Amino acid sequence: MKITLSAIKADIGSIGGHLRPSEGLLARVAEHVAREGKALLDRYVVFTGDDITILMVHNLGEGNEKIHRLAWEAFRAGTEAAKAEGLYGTGQDLLKEAFSGNVRGLGPAAAELEFEERPNEPFLLFMADKTEPGAYNLPLYLAFADPMYCPGLMLSPSMREGFSFNIMDVSYTEGDRVIKLHAPEELYDIACLLRDNERFVVESIHSRTTGEQAVACSTTRLHNIAGKYTGKDDPIMIVRVQSQFPATGEVLAPFEIGHYVGGFMRGSHHGPLMPVRKGSTVSYFDGPPIVSCLAFCVHEGKLTEPVDAFDHPFWDWVRDKVAQKAAELRRQGFSGPAMLGYGELEYGGITERMRRLEGRFVVRGLHPERV
Repeated sequence: MKITLSAIKADIGSIGGHLRPSEGLLARVAEHVAREGKALLDRYVVFTGDDITILMVHNLGEGNEKIHRLAWEAFRAGTEAAKAEGLYGTGQDLLKEAFSGNVRGLGPAAAELEFEERPNEPFLLFMADKTEPGAYNLPLYLAFADPMYCPGLMLSPSMREGFSFNIMDVSYTEGDRVIKLHAPEELYDIACLLRDNERFVVESIHSRTTGEQAVACSTTRLHNIAGKYTGKDDPIMIVRVQSQFPATGEVLAPFEIGHYVGGFMRGSHHGPLMPVRKGSTVSYFDGPPIVSCLAFCVHEGKLTEPVDAFDHPFWDWVRDKVAQKAAELRRQGFSGPAMLGYGELEYGGITERMRRLEGRFVVRGLHPERV
């Protein structure tokens, strides 16, 4: 059976600042999807931090107007509920007034995968908050290209050819500027791009053995749409696992690192990415950057109940370690790598200050060799 998984998320209102949506807001979004989602085979609504994600199963293909309109209108209905409750940041990620066929360029983030169901079809839904689209770059590199993290690359005949990475230059605004690179032959080229989380982002990954797509990531950059800071991009990702793809544990393993990503307070700092349980809020310094993961199986278009992949004693130890990393870097305040570079600072205050200061510099004299 050919199905499409569509995960679409938005921040449309939160309690106490940027912490989490209210139960009333979540209920309004879920009710709208249930009432209007007649084209859906199944659905699931969940939140991470202050972002609500709608996971939809259907057979209408990627980018379908009916599916995207359903999510858009559910978020609009939720925004009205958030306004009625007086929540903070109502409709924050809805950057345009009119729906234009799909949510691309409107603010919400989307990750979609269309495929023919295997007899057993497990997949993972990742949802991050207070971070950038490139937050998944390192975990995906390690899970799909590095046998130190993915022994299946050595042990599984179905992965012997490796994987192709489609990587997008999200700083380019005239269209989708993408490149396809193959692992393992072009491993160093992949690394050169993926080291820059702010600019180059994994859009999708395909098996070179079967040609099937394994990964779909959102690549939305909100400040490219709005022209100013409106919230961090908070990416979502769908990953098919097992068989010709890495095992669930191989995909999860790199998140133990708690690698540093951009985001945190005001979207303008670096911080370690903390794997958290389903329904976790943000707290310390409007962070730290967090990621949750739900594991599903889908069969004939119907979802199983989810398993909370980071709800395990091992990840409690990881969270403790990541909290220590976050505190250590935060002790540096604004200094050096603790804060993003000027080109990535999401709030305009510091760049305005720098423009004012630039005019106050004086040149005392030229070096003799430069006269």
